[in-house]
Amino acid sequence: MARYQSFLSDSRTLGLTVKEHFVVDSTTIRLFSDIMKGVGRDPKNDGKKKGGLKVHMLIDAVQGVARFIKITEAKVHDRNFLRDLVVPQWSTVVFDKPYNDYHLFGDWTSSNVFFVTRQKDNAVYQVTDIIRSRRAKKGIPGVYGEKTITVSYNQDGEDKVLLLRQVQYQDEKNRRFVFITNNLTLKAEEIALIYKKRWAIELLFKKMKQNFQLSYFYGENENAIRTQIWCTLIAQLLLTVIQKIAKTRKAFSTVAAIIRIHLISMLDVMELLSQIKRTYAKQKSGEAGLPTLFAT
Repeated sequence: MARYQSFLSDSRTLGLTVKEHFVVDSTTIRLFSDIMKGVGRDPKNDGKKKGGLKVHMLIDAVQGVARFIKITEAKVHDRNFLRDLVVPQWSTVVFDKPYNDYHLFGDWTSSNVFFVTRQKDNAVYQVTDIIRSRRAKKGIPGVYGEKTITVSYNQDGEDKVLLLRQVQYQDEKNRRFVFITNNLTLKAEEIALIYKKRWAIELLFKKMKQNFQLSYFYGENENAIRTQIWCTLIAQLLLTVIQKIAKTRKAFSTVAAIIRIHLISMLDVMELLSQIKRTYAKQKSGEAGLPTLFAT
Protein backbone atom coordinates (compact mmCIF):
# COMPACT_ATOMS: atom_id res chain seq x y z
CA MET A 1 0.00 0.00 0.00
CA ALA A 2 2.84 2.39 0.78
CA ARG A 3 4.42 1.74 -2.61
CA TYR A 4 1.24 2.11 -4.69
CA GLN A 5 -0.56 4.71 -2.59
CA SER A 6 -0.61 7.29 -5.38
CA PHE A 7 -2.46 4.83 -7.65
CA LEU A 8 -5.21 4.01 -5.20
CA SER A 9 -6.98 7.37 -4.91
CA ASP A 10 -10.64 7.32 -5.89
CA SER A 11 -12.18 10.34 -7.62
CA ARG A 12 -15.59 9.48 -6.11
CA THR A 13 -14.55 11.24 -2.90
CA LEU A 14 -14.41 14.62 -4.68
CA GLY A 15 -16.68 17.21 -3.13
CA LEU A 16 -15.61 16.52 0.48
CA THR A 17 -13.58 18.96 2.55
CA VAL A 18 -12.62 16.54 5.36
CA LYS A 19 -8.92 15.85 5.79
CA GLU A 20 -9.09 12.07 6.14
CA HIS A 21 -12.20 9.99 5.59
CA PHE A 22 -12.56 6.44 6.95
CA VAL A 23 -15.45 3.96 6.72
CA VAL A 24 -16.17 1.15 9.19
CA ASP A 25 -18.38 -1.90 8.69
CA SER A 26 -18.38 -5.68 8.93
CA THR A 27 -19.51 -8.61 6.83
CA THR A 28 -20.56 -12.05 8.05
CA ILE A 29 -19.32 -15.24 6.40
CA ARG A 30 -21.29 -18.40 7.12
CA LEU A 31 -19.49 -21.58 8.11
CA PHE A 32 -20.78 -25.12 7.90
CA SER A 33 -19.25 -26.08 11.23
CA ASP A 34 -19.60 -24.59 14.70
CA ILE A 35 -15.89 -24.06 15.24
CA MET A 36 -16.52 -20.30 15.30
CA LYS A 37 -19.77 -19.30 16.96
CA GLY A 38 -22.46 -17.95 14.67
CA VAL A 39 -25.45 -15.77 15.44
CA GLY A 40 -29.16 -16.52 15.85
CA ARG A 41 -31.08 -19.15 17.72
CA ASP A 42 -30.27 -22.84 17.93
CA PRO A 43 -32.13 -24.87 15.26
CA LYS A 44 -35.15 -26.97 16.18
CA ASN A 45 -35.21 -30.78 16.40
CA ASP A 46 -31.73 -30.90 17.95
CA GLY A 47 -30.12 -29.69 14.73
CA LYS A 48 -26.55 -28.48 14.77
CA LYS A 49 -26.11 -24.71 14.75
CA LYS A 50 -23.84 -23.50 11.95
CA GLY A 51 -20.91 -21.27 12.76
CA GLY A 52 -19.86 -18.00 11.28
CA LEU A 53 -17.21 -15.32 11.36
CA LYS A 54 -17.15 -11.57 10.92
CA VAL A 55 -14.62 -9.55 9.00
CA HIS A 56 -14.52 -6.12 10.64
CA MET A 57 -12.88 -3.52 8.46
CA LEU A 58 -11.83 0.12 8.39
CA ILE A 59 -11.14 1.43 4.91
CA ASP A 60 -9.73 4.65 3.55
CA ALA A 61 -12.58 6.09 1.48
CA VAL A 62 -10.10 7.85 -0.83
CA GLN A 63 -8.09 4.73 -1.65
CA GLY A 64 -10.93 2.21 -1.45
CA VAL A 65 -8.79 -0.42 0.32
CA ALA A 66 -8.63 -1.73 3.89
CA ARG A 67 -6.47 0.04 6.47
CA PHE A 68 -7.32 -2.08 9.52
CA ILE A 69 -8.96 -5.53 9.68
CA LYS A 70 -10.02 -7.81 12.48
CA ILE A 71 -11.56 -11.27 12.15
CA THR A 72 -13.83 -12.47 14.98
CA GLU A 73 -16.60 -14.94 15.64
CA ALA A 74 -19.93 -13.81 14.21
CA LYS A 75 -21.42 -13.47 17.70
CA VAL A 76 -19.05 -10.58 18.56
CA HIS A 77 -20.92 -7.27 18.52
CA ASP A 78 -19.84 -4.75 15.90
CA ARG A 79 -19.41 -2.01 18.50
CA ASN A 80 -16.42 -3.81 20.06
CA PHE A 81 -14.39 -3.21 16.90
CA LEU A 82 -14.39 0.58 17.34
CA ARG A 83 -12.52 0.20 20.62
CA ASP A 84 -9.57 -1.33 18.74
CA LEU A 85 -9.24 1.56 16.31
CA VAL A 86 -6.53 4.19 16.47
CA VAL A 87 -7.52 7.00 14.09
CA PRO A 88 -5.58 10.25 13.59
CA GLN A 89 -6.78 13.61 14.86
CA TRP A 90 -9.09 15.67 12.62
CA SER A 91 -10.11 12.58 10.65
CA THR A 92 -13.74 11.58 10.06
CA VAL A 93 -15.06 8.04 10.66
CA VAL A 94 -18.43 6.99 9.23
CA PHE A 95 -20.41 3.88 10.21
CA ASP A 96 -23.96 2.62 10.67
CA LYS A 97 -26.04 2.84 13.83
CA PRO A 98 -25.17 -0.59 15.36
CA TYR A 99 -21.80 0.95 16.25
CA ASN A 100 -23.30 3.76 18.38
CA ASP A 101 -21.33 4.14 21.60
CA TYR A 102 -21.68 7.43 23.49
CA HIS A 103 -18.67 6.67 25.71
CA LEU A 104 -16.43 6.34 22.67
CA PHE A 105 -18.04 9.37 21.01
CA GLY A 106 -17.10 11.41 24.06
CA ASP A 107 -13.49 10.17 23.93
CA TRP A 108 -13.25 10.94 20.23
CA THR A 109 -14.67 14.43 20.70
CA SER A 110 -12.01 15.14 23.35
CA SER A 111 -9.33 13.89 20.91
CA ASN A 112 -10.61 15.90 17.91
CA VAL A 113 -11.76 12.82 16.01
CA PHE A 114 -15.04 13.29 14.11
CA PHE A 115 -17.71 10.74 13.27
CA VAL A 116 -20.90 10.53 11.20
CA THR A 117 -23.51 7.85 11.84
CA ARG A 118 -27.26 7.25 11.86
CA GLN A 119 -29.17 7.90 15.03
CA LYS A 120 -30.95 4.95 16.63
CA ASP A 121 -34.74 5.02 16.50
CA ASN A 122 -35.02 4.71 20.29
CA ALA A 123 -32.32 7.28 21.07
CA VAL A 124 -32.98 9.57 24.07
CA TYR A 125 -31.79 13.15 23.60
CA GLN A 126 -32.58 16.78 24.34
CA VAL A 127 -32.90 19.43 21.60
CA THR A 128 -30.88 22.56 22.40
CA ASP A 129 -31.33 24.50 19.16
CA ILE A 130 -33.27 24.18 15.90
CA ILE A 131 -31.04 25.46 13.10
CA ARG A 132 -33.47 24.82 10.27
CA SER A 133 -36.71 23.00 9.70
CA ARG A 134 -38.88 22.59 6.63
CA ARG A 135 -41.35 20.10 5.26
CA ALA A 136 -39.73 17.45 3.09
CA LYS A 137 -41.18 17.43 -0.44
CA LYS A 138 -41.80 14.18 -2.23
CA GLY A 139 -39.23 13.39 -4.91
CA ILE A 140 -36.91 16.25 -3.92
CA PRO A 141 -33.77 15.05 -2.09
CA GLY A 142 -32.06 17.25 0.47
CA VAL A 143 -31.69 18.28 4.10
CA TYR A 144 -35.02 19.15 5.68
CA GLY A 145 -33.98 19.45 9.33
CA GLU A 146 -30.92 20.42 11.38
CA LYS A 147 -30.61 20.65 15.17
CA THR A 148 -28.07 20.63 17.96
CA ILE A 149 -28.83 18.04 20.62
CA THR A 150 -27.35 16.67 23.83
CA VAL A 151 -27.15 13.04 24.91
CA SER A 152 -26.39 11.82 28.42
CA TYR A 153 -24.31 8.82 29.45
CA ASN A 154 -22.55 7.51 32.52
CA GLN A 155 -18.82 6.89 32.53
CA ASP A 156 -17.00 5.53 35.57
CA GLY A 157 -19.91 6.52 37.79
CA GLU A 158 -19.98 10.09 36.50
CA ASP A 159 -22.87 11.52 34.48
CA LYS A 160 -21.71 13.27 31.33
CA VAL A 161 -23.39 15.24 28.56
CA LEU A 162 -22.27 15.25 24.93
CA LEU A 163 -23.20 17.95 22.42
CA LEU A 164 -24.01 16.58 18.96
CA ARG A 165 -25.55 17.74 15.73
CA GLN A 166 -28.59 16.08 14.19
CA VAL A 167 -29.17 16.23 10.43
CA GLN A 168 -32.41 15.00 8.84
CA TYR A 169 -32.14 14.04 5.18
CA GLN A 170 -34.46 12.70 2.47
CA ASP A 171 -33.02 10.95 -0.59
CA GLU A 172 -34.37 10.74 -4.14
CA LYS A 173 -36.39 7.62 -3.21
CA ASN A 174 -38.14 9.53 -0.39
CA ARG A 175 -36.29 7.53 2.25
CA ARG A 176 -35.58 9.55 5.38
CA PHE A 177 -32.40 9.35 7.41
CA VAL A 178 -31.39 10.96 10.70
CA PHE A 179 -27.64 11.46 11.10
CA ILE A 180 -25.69 12.51 14.18
CA THR A 181 -22.16 13.90 14.27
CA ASN A 182 -19.80 15.71 16.61
CA ASN A 183 -18.64 17.98 13.78
CA LEU A 184 -20.43 21.27 14.39
CA THR A 185 -18.88 23.23 11.51
CA LEU A 186 -19.45 21.18 8.32
CA LYS A 187 -22.45 21.97 6.15
CA ALA A 188 -25.40 19.67 6.72
CA GLU A 189 -25.37 18.65 3.04
CA GLU A 190 -21.78 17.48 3.38
CA ILE A 191 -22.68 15.42 6.46
CA ALA A 192 -25.23 13.57 4.33
CA LEU A 193 -22.69 13.15 1.52
CA ILE A 194 -20.09 11.73 3.91
CA TYR A 195 -22.53 9.06 5.03
CA LYS A 196 -23.42 8.29 1.42
CA LYS A 197 -19.74 7.47 0.80
CA ARG A 198 -20.15 4.58 3.25
CA TRP A 199 -21.35 2.57 0.26
CA ALA A 200 -17.67 2.13 -0.74
CA ILE A 201 -17.15 -0.52 1.92
CA GLU A 202 -20.28 -2.40 0.82
CA LEU A 203 -18.79 -2.60 -2.69
CA LEU A 204 -15.54 -3.89 -1.21
CA PHE A 205 -17.35 -6.69 0.63
CA LYS A 206 -19.33 -7.50 -2.52
CA LYS A 207 -16.10 -7.88 -4.52
CA MET A 208 -14.65 -10.14 -1.85
CA LYS A 209 -17.63 -12.51 -1.74
CA GLN A 210 -18.30 -12.63 -5.48
CA ASN A 211 -14.75 -13.09 -6.76
CA PHE A 212 -13.09 -15.33 -4.19
CA GLN A 213 -13.78 -18.77 -2.79
CA LEU A 214 -15.44 -18.16 0.56
CA SER A 215 -18.27 -20.68 0.33
CA TYR A 216 -15.80 -23.53 0.85
CA PHE A 217 -12.86 -23.63 3.24
CA TYR A 218 -9.88 -25.90 2.68
CA GLY A 219 -9.24 -26.43 6.39
CA GLU A 220 -11.59 -27.27 9.25
CA ASN A 221 -9.77 -25.60 12.14
CA GLU A 222 -9.98 -21.95 13.13
CA ASN A 223 -6.41 -21.13 12.08
CA ALA A 224 -6.99 -22.51 8.56
CA ILE A 225 -10.20 -20.51 8.20
CA ARG A 226 -8.53 -17.29 9.34
CA THR A 227 -5.58 -17.92 7.01
CA GLN A 228 -7.86 -18.35 3.99
CA ILE A 229 -9.66 -15.09 4.82
CA TRP A 230 -6.33 -13.22 5.07
CA CYS A 231 -5.15 -14.73 1.76
CA THR A 232 -8.39 -13.53 0.17
CA LEU A 233 -7.87 -9.99 1.49
CA ILE A 234 -4.26 -9.94 0.28
CA ALA A 235 -5.29 -11.17 -3.18
CA GLN A 236 -8.03 -8.55 -3.37
CA LEU A 237 -5.55 -5.79 -2.53
CA LEU A 238 -3.09 -7.02 -5.18
CA LEU A 239 -5.82 -7.16 -7.84
CA THR A 240 -6.95 -3.65 -6.91
CA VAL A 241 -3.39 -2.37 -7.40
CA ILE A 242 -3.12 -4.17 -10.76
CA GLN A 243 -6.47 -2.79 -11.92
CA LYS A 244 -5.46 0.77 -11.01
CA ILE A 245 -2.00 0.61 -12.62
CA ALA A 246 -3.36 -0.95 -15.82
CA LYS A 247 -5.93 1.89 -16.06
CA THR A 248 -8.35 -0.62 -17.53
CA ARG A 249 -12.06 -0.10 -18.03
CA LYS A 250 -12.67 -3.75 -17.26
CA ALA A 251 -14.70 -4.55 -14.15
CA PHE A 252 -12.95 -5.96 -11.08
CA SER A 253 -14.64 -9.33 -11.67
CA THR A 254 -13.25 -9.41 -15.23
CA VAL A 255 -9.75 -8.55 -14.01
CA ALA A 256 -9.96 -11.32 -11.39
CA ALA A 257 -11.17 -13.86 -13.97
CA ILE A 258 -8.44 -12.96 -16.50
CA ILE A 259 -5.65 -13.26 -13.94
CA ARG A 260 -7.11 -16.48 -12.53
CA ILE A 261 -7.12 -18.05 -16.02
CA HIS A 262 -3.68 -16.77 -17.06
CA LEU A 263 -1.86 -16.96 -13.74
CA ILE A 264 0.70 -19.42 -15.10
CA SER A 265 0.60 -18.18 -18.69
CA MET A 266 3.66 -16.35 -19.99
CA LEU A 267 1.79 -13.14 -20.77
CA ASP A 268 2.23 -9.51 -19.77
CA VAL A 269 -0.79 -8.95 -17.52
CA MET A 270 -0.74 -5.15 -17.95
CA GLU A 271 -0.83 -5.45 -21.73
CA LEU A 272 -3.53 -8.09 -21.47
CA LEU A 273 -5.76 -5.89 -19.30
CA SER A 274 -5.25 -2.77 -21.40
CA GLN A 275 -6.44 -4.49 -24.60
CA ILE A 276 -9.94 -3.30 -25.53
CA LYS A 277 -10.41 -5.92 -28.21
CA ARG A 278 -10.90 -9.58 -27.37
CA THR A 279 -7.70 -10.55 -29.19
CA TYR A 280 -4.32 -10.24 -27.48
CA ALA A 281 -1.38 -8.91 -29.50
CA LYS A 282 1.69 -10.92 -28.52
CA GLN A 283 4.71 -8.80 -27.64
CA LYS A 284 8.16 -10.07 -26.93
CA SER A 285 9.77 -9.08 -23.66
CA GLY A 286 12.31 -10.40 -21.20
CA GLU A 287 15.91 -11.43 -21.71
CA ALA A 288 14.95 -14.71 -23.35
CA GLY A 289 12.49 -13.04 -25.68
CA LEU A 290 9.51 -14.58 -23.87
CA PRO A 291 6.56 -12.58 -22.54
CA THR A 292 6.15 -12.43 -18.76
CA LEU A 293 3.02 -12.23 -16.62
CA PHE A 294 4.14 -9.36 -14.43
CA ALA A 295 6.40 -6.81 -16.08
CA THR A 296 9.21 -5.49 -13.90
